[in-house]
Amino acid sequence: MNRFAWLLDRLAYEPRRNAKLALITDYLRSTPDPDRGYALAAMTGGLAFRNAKPGLIRALVAERTDPLLFGLSYDYVGDLSETVALMWPARHGANAVPHLPEVVESLREAGKTDLPRLVAGWLDALDETGRWALLKLITGALRIGVSARLAKTAAANLGGVPPDEVEQVWHGLEPPYRELFAWLEGVGPRPEARDPAPFRPVMLSHPIEDGDFDRLDPAEFSAEWKWDGIRVQAVSGRKADGSRVTRLYSRTGEDIAGAFPDLVDELTLDGALDGELLVMRESAVQSFNTLQQRLNRKTVTAKMLGEFPAHIRVYDLLADGEEDIRHLPLDERRGRLEAFLSRLASVRFDLSPEIPFASWEKLTAARSDPASAGAGADAEAVEGCMIKRRDSPYLPGRPKGYWWKWKRDARLVDCVLMYAQRGHGKRSSFYSDYTFGVWRVAAEGGEELVPVGKAYFGFTDEELIELDKYVRKNTVNRFGPVREVTHEAQAGLVFEVAFEGLQRSTRHKSGLAMRFPRISRIRWDKPPREADHIEVLEALLPTNV
Repeated sequence: MNRFAWLLDRLAYEPRRNAKLALITDYLRSTPDPDRGYALAAMTGGLAFRNAKPGLIRALVAERTDPLLFGLSYDYVGDLSETVALMWPARHGANAVPHLPEVVESLREAGKTDLPRLVAGWLDALDETGRWALLKLITGALRIGVSARLAKTAAANLGGVPPDEVEQVWHGLEPPYRELFAWLEGVGPRPEARDPAPFRPVMLSHPIEDGDFDRLDPAEFSAEWKWDGIRVQAVSGRKADGSRVTRLYSRTGEDIAGAFPDLVDELTLDGALDGELLVMRESAVQSFNTLQQRLNRKTVTAKMLGEFPAHIRVYDLLADGEEDIRHLPLDERRGRLEAFLSRLASVRFDLSPEIPFASWEKLTAARSDPASAGAGADAEAVEGCMIKRRDSPYLPGRPKGYWWKWKRDARLVDCVLMYAQRGHGKRSSFYSDYTFGVWRVAAEGGEELVPVGKAYFGFTDEELIELDKYVRKNTVNRFGPVREVTHEAQAGLVFEVAFEGLQRSTRHKSGLAMRFPRISRIRWDKPPREADHIEVLEALLPTNV
C-alpha cells in the first residue's frame, strides 16, 4: 500500500505528461502481481466498492476528532481525503500496514457492518500519505491528472506495443489483469475477448480551429451533424448456444441496456452500431433536457417508455455480423451501415444524414443555419458538425488528422456573481466555483437576481487570484462553505458567460439552467445594473423545451 501511495503522491505533483507516463510505466514494471493490476484498475476507473462510500469516512472521522474542528478544516482544505488523512489520530504499530490487494479484496467482500472496523484499522496503521491514498481509493476520486488512456499507454510500454492494441483487448479483462501483463511481458498469449457483445473503444475527435481549414482538402472529407445527445454503442451477438446478447454501452463502456429495453428489443441483427442516443417524438429530435428523463435509471416504467421514446441516430458500423470492420475506410463502412439499417428496418434506428458541401465556405454556411441545410425540424438539436476523413479507419482514442468537431458558436450573456465556494485539490484554498445570475422583475416590484448557472473554469491562474481576493473582500453572508458576495444593482462583479445550450429547470429559482457554462470574460468594467435580464435567456430557449 505504501508503494501505491508513493505513486499517487508523485503523480499528483507531477505536471508533465511524459513524466507521469514514465512514473506509471516504472511502477508497473517493478511491482509484482496482483498489486500492479489493482493499481492500474484504480487509475482507469476499474474499481468500485458497493458499501464503501464517503459517508462512511465522515462517520469514522467524527468518532476520532472534534466535529466542529473537522468541519472548519474540511472547509479550508476542500478535499475530504486530504482533510481526514491529515487529521486522523494515528496509532502507529497498532496494526500491520496493509497491502493493496488486501485492501481491494476486503473492500469488495466486506459487508456494511465490517467496513468501519476494517477502514479504521488501516487508517491507524498508515502514515499521512498512505491514509490519503487509501481514502482516494475508497472514494474513487484520485484527482492525480492521469486519464485512463495514459494509464493504458503506460501498460502498453511494458511490451512495446501500441496503446491501441491494449484498448482492443481491454474490455474483455478484469482486475488484476494477470493475462494482460503476461502478454505484455511476453510470457503469455494475447488475451482474446470471449464476450459475444463486447464494447469497442470509441473513436474521438479534435476541436477544429480556423487555421486547420487551410491544411485540409474538403474533397477528402465528409460532414454530418453533431447531435445534442449522448454517445452510445449498440451491440448484439450470439452465445455458443445460439441465444442473443444485446447491450447498450455508454462512451466509457458502462452497460445501460436495462434503462432502454425499447432499443434493445429492436436490435435483432448481429453487429455493433456507433451513434447518438436521443429522444424522438413525432419524428423530431427532442432537447437534451428531455433525454435526461431517461438517463441514469436502472429501470423504466411503461409510461416513461411511451412519453420519452428512445432513438439512436447511427453514424458508424463497427461490426457487421461477426466481422469486425473497423479497419475499413469510413466510406466503405458507411455503405455497409446503410445496408445494415435497411435490413434492420427499425424506426428506433436511423442513419445520421451527411451535409452536402463542396467547400469550407459552404460548410460554414450550413453550420450557421442547419434548418436550411438539411437538418429541418431537428435543427434545434444540432450542436454543430462533425468533419471526417473519408478514408479514416475506426481507431480507439483521439487519433490526429481523422475526425474533427466544429461546434456552433457559444451563446454569450452577462451575469452577476452571486455566490462563491472553494474548489478542490490544488484550488482548495481559493474561491474558484462561482454561481451567477441575471435580473428579473420581482413579485413585490423592483428587480432581483436569480441564479442561472455555475462555472469553475474559463479564467487564468492570475485572474483566479484576483477573483479570490474580490470574494473575500466583498462577502456579505455565509451559508456553510458558500459565501454570498455583494450583488446589488450598483455594486458587484459581472461575468460574460459562454454556454452551449439552455433548458428549463426546477432546481433554479430562475426556472432556467445553462449547459456547459464557462466564464468567457471578467467584466471588471461593467456595472451590475447593466447585466442581462432573464428575457434575453428565454429568447434563446429551443421551441421544443
